[in-house]
Amino acid sequence: MRRIIPGLATLIMVPAVLIGVSPGASQAATTLTVAADGTATYRTVQAAVNAVPVNNTSRVTITIKAGTYRESVVIPANKPWITLEGLGSSAAATVIVNNKPASTAGTTGSATVYVQAKEFYGKNLTFSNDYDEAANGSSQALALALYGDRARLGNVRVIADQDTLLIYNSARAYIWSSYIEGTVDFIYGNGSAVFYACQIYEKRSTGGYLTAANTPAGQTYGFLIYKSTITGATNNVTYLGRPWGAAGQVTVRESNLSATIRIAQPWTDMSGNAWQNARFYEYKNTGAGASVNSNRKQLTDAQAADYTPQRYLAGTDGWNPAG
Repeated sequence: MRRIIPGLATLIMVPAVLIGVSPGASQAATTLTVAADGTATYRTVQAAVNAVPVNNTSRVTITIKAGTYRESVVIPANKPWITLEGLGSSAAATVIVNNKPASTAGTTGSATVYVQAKEFYGKNLTFSNDYDEAANGSSQALALALYGDRARLGNVRVIADQDTLLIYNSARAYIWSSYIEGTVDFIYGNGSAVFYACQIYEKRSTGGYLTAANTPAGQTYGFLIYKSTITGATNNVTYLGRPWGAAGQVTVRESNLSATIRIAQPWTDMSGNAWQNARFYEYKNTGAGASVNSNRKQLTDAQAADYTPQRYLAGTDGWNPAG
């Protein structure tokens, strides 16, 4: 499948995660407020983002009152350290949604929320693209595009059909206690990301592909699905992934795989790239969809020591949001 890059369920709750912060975040924080009903300073999320000073050096938290915000949001590269925080009782109570497909808006243009800035933090809200591919035709339609480095998502929902979540531009992202839903390649890109204690759901009854990694050959780490749960609408139809790039890298470890996973061969080819040549690994998974056979390469205990959240995200600056 070509790509053009210019461009529910109850959440698992885990103890608070120790988040590493860099010096810029230690300064006094600023809070901006959003409410569609006019009870806050801004009515839209984008209006609040627009109010953040260019090249800010301290964190700005944008709190969003429970409700549905039908808009597109772009956080530009010159506005780092932004937090979007939903104020509802759950992630489902605060929803940022749009329905633009890539067929009309381009890949990143279709993203409901497009984060170009580093140090983004999303918490307790939903990112959604409700473009219906079954009704309107197959097209990429992103809920969230992360281009900025060192992104964090905690207790969020990311929901769309095709290409739900893009981690690109060599960005790193740590995502925990969250819910991700889609149909085809709905976790994809060339960045590095850890999904810890997440729920990942394939909603199409005919199945699809959870991941499409385009990890560069010289980049050791792509996507790590760790201590998470993978489910789907139908049994024995869902692939763990396929290589958008020939050297795509994905590890699924210590996760519960439901019967939706294709037992005999959970990886497949993409765009002329053979899955056998990609870097696809499993380790100590459980559940009806977990198995060990010649099509499912398993890490040894010694190898697994190099495929941890800390290793995936350390980069050259030692970033360790996983604690």
